[in-house]
Amino acid sequence: MRNVQRYERSFVRHNFNTHRSIAGRRAESADNFALMALSGIINVYKPGGMTSRDVVDRVKWITRPEKVGHAGTLDPLATGVLVICVGQVTRLIQYVQRLRKSYSAKFLLGCRSDTDDLEGEVVTVPGAPIPTRAQLDEVLARFVGDIQQRPPAHSAIKIAGRRAYKLARRGEIVDLAARTVTIHSLDVRRYEYPELEVDIECGSGTYVRALARDIGEALGTAALMLALHRSAIGCFRAEDACRLEDLTSETLEKHIQPAIRAVSDLAQIALTEVEQEEVRHGRPIRRFPTTTVGANNPLVELAAVDSAGQLAAILYEKHPDELWPKINLW
Repeated sequence: MRNVQRYERSFVRHNFNTHRSIAGRRAESADNFALMALSGIINVYKPGGMTSRDVVDRVKWITRPEKVGHAGTLDPLATGVLVICVGQVTRLIQYVQRLRKSYSAKFLLGCRSDTDDLEGEVVTVPGAPIPTRAQLDEVLARFVGDIQQRPPAHSAIKIAGRRAYKLARRGEIVDLAARTVTIHSLDVRRYEYPELEVDIECGSGTYVRALARDIGEALGTAALMLALHRSAIGCFRAEDACRLEDLTSETLEKHIQPAIRAVSDLAQIALTEVEQEEVRHGRPIRRFPTTTVGANNPLVELAAVDSAGQLAAILYEKHPDELWPKINLW
């Protein structure tokens, strides 16, 4: 009786498993079918006032007991795309994080805060200069490309195992080293002093709060972040994101997406049935270098898909003409 109940509970989930073909799933016995794990990606629209952890907890309650994680923190005041990975796909979070991100941000010139946004103690700079549009354009151009950026003291970066923001809140001095981040584009949407609205495309690890701070300093004044909206991470866009109030156990099937979307920036190879069995058991497959986009390069990764076009594994070339599984999703 227990197996039958487990089967019924899992029946609504069977389409969510992105790592087996439909034919293969139908061939499973009722016992095995009931044990199949929920796995996939949910593009959630994070509202303002919630932490990213709050969103994860809401999704986890719906998908329990599956593991759940997000692919890139949004500050509480920020809105927009928060990519949630469920089950086996949590192993692909790093791939979502490195996708290009798009933001719309509003900065306030002539003010600073200890958090680089409105959440902290805001201080007005006395006699702050008012930059011209020409000065603004010249300064913004310096921030396009690979730049050095010092993360905010109030951030989730760990220092000796402790979060930087917790140390900062206790009044401890937090000195974070600058790191290289990439700004692909930085365009003015509106400038009416003291407010500046910009559209940003950037790479992983970029703090928009820190960008506001540094732009203010480069203009000879100060600046903080008033508002932030993340409009996209790779192929995940805000207009397609589901609202938390619309996400329930009954609507989960509608919103969960296949794992292959997490690695949209990787080249793909289709596995034969023989290769699928080899990869399934953690063994390498033989392929010519022309198939691997870079012969004998362990840094080159490939998305291996099965006969149904579902993501089966992430492969890399460990030895010449030999692809090994780095992440196996079976």
